[in-house]
Amino acid sequence: MKVLKFGGSSVRDHQNIKKVIAIITQKSKEDKLAVVVSAFGKTTDKLLKSAELAQEKNEAYLSIINEVEKHHFETIEQLPLHNSSEVIEQVNKQFNQLKTLYKGCYLLEELSPKAKAIISSFGERISSYIISEAAKTSLNATFKNSQDLIITDDNYLKAQVDFETTYSNCSSFFSECNYQVVILPGFIAKCYNGQTTTLGRGGSDYTASIFAAAIHAEELQIWTDVSGMYTANPTIVKQAKPIQHISYEEAMEMSHFGAKVIYPPTIQPVREMKIPILIKNTFYPDQEGTLITVDSDKSSSVKGITHVENVSLITVEGSGMVGMSGISKRLFAALSDNNINVILITQASSEHTICVGVLEEDAQKAVKCITQKFQNEIDQHKIDPIIIENELSIIALVGDNMKNHQGLSGKMFSALGKNNVNIRAIAQGASEKNISAVIKKLDAKKALNTLHEQFFGDNIKQLNLFVTGVGNVGNRFLAQLQQQKEYLLTNLKLNIRVIGLSNSTKMYFDENGIDLTNWKELLLTKGEPTSLNHFLYRSKEYNMRNSVFVDNTANEEVSKMYQHYLENNIAVVTCNKIACASELNNYKTLKKVSSKYNAPFLFETNVGAGLPIIDTLKNLIASGDRVHKIQAVLSGSLNFVFNNFTNAVTFHDIVAQAQKEGYTEPDPKIDLSGVDVARKILILARESGFELELSDIENNSFLPKNSLDTTNNKDFYESLLQFESHFQEIYANANSENCKLKYVAEFENGKAKVGLQHIPKNHPFYNLEGSDNIVLFFTDRYPIQPIQIKGAGAGADVTASGIFADVIRVGNN
Repeated sequence: MKVLKFGGSSVRDHQNIKKVIAIITQKSKEDKLAVVVSAFGKTTDKLLKSAELAQEKNEAYLSIINEVEKHHFETIEQLPLHNSSEVIEQVNKQFNQLKTLYKGCYLLEELSPKAKAIISSFGERISSYIISEAAKTSLNATFKNSQDLIITDDNYLKAQVDFETTYSNCSSFFSECNYQVVILPGFIAKCYNGQTTTLGRGGSDYTASIFAAAIHAEELQIWTDVSGMYTANPTIVKQAKPIQHISYEEAMEMSHFGAKVIYPPTIQPVREMKIPILIKNTFYPDQEGTLITVDSDKSSSVKGITHVENVSLITVEGSGMVGMSGISKRLFAALSDNNINVILITQASSEHTICVGVLEEDAQKAVKCITQKFQNEIDQHKIDPIIIENELSIIALVGDNMKNHQGLSGKMFSALGKNNVNIRAIAQGASEKNISAVIKKLDAKKALNTLHEQFFGDNIKQLNLFVTGVGNVGNRFLAQLQQQKEYLLTNLKLNIRVIGLSNSTKMYFDENGIDLTNWKELLLTKGEPTSLNHFLYRSKEYNMRNSVFVDNTANEEVSKMYQHYLENNIAVVTCNKIACASELNNYKTLKKVSSKYNAPFLFETNVGAGLPIIDTLKNLIASGDRVHKIQAVLSGSLNFVFNNFTNAVTFHDIVAQAQKEGYTEPDPKIDLSGVDVARKILILARESGFELELSDIENNSFLPKNSLDTTNNKDFYESLLQFESHFQEIYANANSENCKLKYVAEFENGKAKVGLQHIPKNHPFYNLEGSDNIVLFFTDRYPIQPIQIKGAGAGADVTASGIFADVIRVGNN
């Protein structure tokens, strides 16, 4: 014989009930069945809510109970029934009894545990009767009230079962029952005096387990709306996978720590009898599900990651606790006497502190009873006032085989630490089947996804990007991300998603990742007004692991947001030079904050676009080398301009061409004034370990003062036409010396300068073509023949590729 249990979602309405009967029909061809059913989906919640409203003399309870009644009769109308008129009459009688109970609660303004138990029992009583009558039309089936079989104490809402009497009752009934299928209500029982009791919320699973153990069933099947137990909650961790095989102990640990597929007490009765539990999906009955037995598959060390929300941590501490016997006994006795369940326990080896985790709903009661128990010690200052922390969660790694694998705790806490998840308390039993940690409730989703990626992610790391700036560079960056998506996943084990996008007017978010084939339309049609602060707020609110803020702008206000991102453990990748060339204190602060919060701050594209200039410099410094001198052409735009400027074209036209082809900033004066080059040499000097301000850089600008004083692009370009003779004179002077014009940055002996120079033919800079950059590093190890880095130093594609490379560096961090 097998026992099948169908949960509330499985019997929610007439369509689902028909699916349940189809499953029962198929299974009954092979075995006799005891079928335990829950109330129709959410019915018990509504019954209890109505009762609470009635107690408060709120007549809204009537609309809820009428809604529940209507749903049941609509279900009856849609089901083929053995005797419809009799079913309608019996169900109507049940609802009349229920309404009488509500009326009593309303008049007396009272809702005792006994009344709650009776009211909440109606869901299962009615549903099991309706389903049994539907089953009788095609099956050799009968109905049996579980209250005739399961006997408990008088703890009405979470009754303790008298197993000896219950097993005897079950054995007698089922041994004499000749029906192929018996339908029974879950959750409900009765105490010795015949009063209704319940087995706790989720107790229908427990009911089925009791019956399975009592009759030594071949198997207990739990039919629900998911395909078994998962490696994590699939509504929170999208990559969660079904677990095919798990042990009783693993299942008990996972259910205790929040896996809602199975009610925690369910496992114990069948475990004693070594009866397998099979968890199946009512809506996908052909899927394999999860098998729970004595032993499980040993191939993986961690079987699942689970969590409990709404937890409070209560701390009892004080110098008077050290070496004092009986403290723990008194603490747990106080909690037990007040029916407070302890979820987690941890104690300092010094005996100075004991922490216990309880549900938030029990926290104030727990503090009160502990305070009363230790009032004398508190008054004598031997124990400090009891500390309570709310809005916490417990996360737990579960697996029988964890004890045979070294370093699991290290991997767990390292992964959490890298994502700035602070751990308040840790607990691990000597059996090592479970490692638990208490964290902020707000961090639970990030922690679960982080740990799942660590232990079940096939070594695939997910990066979540928040991208500001989708112009030339940003557009190419997003195109490169889309183009390389499969390559990154296959070869680098990186799953890079864009969660937020922003331009100067609109921003758009998608928690599951923005479709990069359609981002322009999504931003245009579904975007909300842009706000730098709100973009930051949304990035923080999502609280995703491995988050990265990508700045593709040249905007100073955006650069002022970096510290806020870093402080929230969100990495920053930027091509915007303003932050790193800002005041020295701000630059140093960003570096410190990045280190403190373990959030990378990468800006390779600040100098040389996609060229590995800063990365090379960092490696030199990290290896102990020292930089003495830097010579560089660092402006791809200026190099393009002076490589193409001759006496045959106007300076104005060459600058306009450079801007059109994406070589200059949106404001070309930034490039031509030398400010951009000054910022770049400043950044290189700072990365070399020297403390300079932008004002320390000597900038010998070739632009006339009138051009420098313009306030918009139109006036700037007009000034270039006005001073064409000035620019032609600069060209002629260089040409007369057989030299080329290059805008050179130099750093030596702690001083830096930038300016236009005449470069002779034998100089490394002479043949620098197009928009190329070149950097020469003279160091202790390279004093005469410097390290030389040369290549394209401007353009949307190469800058985007440099940003892309920094994002990959974050992924590899």
